[in-house]
Amino acid sequence: MENNFVAFEYMTKTIKANQLSQIIDMYESFGWEVTNQTPLMLDKLNVTFKRDRKINHKSELKKIERKAEETLNTINTLNTSKTLFSSIFAFCFGIISALIFGGGISLVMVVNSNLALIFGIILGLVGIGLALTTYPIYKLLKNKKSKKVQPTIEDFEEKFANLLEQGNNLLKTEFI
Repeated sequence: MENNFVAFEYMTKTIKANQLSQIIDMYESFGWEVTNQTPLMLDKLNVTFKRDRKINHKSELKKIERKAEETLNTINTLNTSKTLFSSIFAFCFGIISALIFGGGISLVMVVNSNLALIFGIILGLVGIGLALTTYPIYKLLKNKKSKKVQPTIEDFEEKFANLLEQGNNLLKTEFI
């Protein structure tokens, strides 16, 4: 009588929904298969994987898997860095613009003189002008950072693809 019992190891990862296909591709390259996907919050998922405990080249697969996870984290960090500084700048610049606009409006409403009225209107228009330039400045900063970081991201994506290929090749080879 033949024993066909297979013991599995299980793993659960919490991921962002927009990374689902990338994560599934990565772990399938190391012998994992998806068993369940459970939505958690607005943009997060719990994904459960399983794989045969007696898989060939398990220790090598784990090493390459860790390198692939680190590489993917680096790619995600670099992608976030493309917009981080420009977003912070835009928020701060927008707040300052709103404060200048509000200062002009307050000056017009509180002080009862013609000079304050004229100065308040000018200050309000300056605040509106600054607020209107926030988005173009944001786009300019974002594009500049993207051009600077994109070659590095592409290098890491190539490294990531090579790691997945190594893992997939190990799955196909047998022990000698």
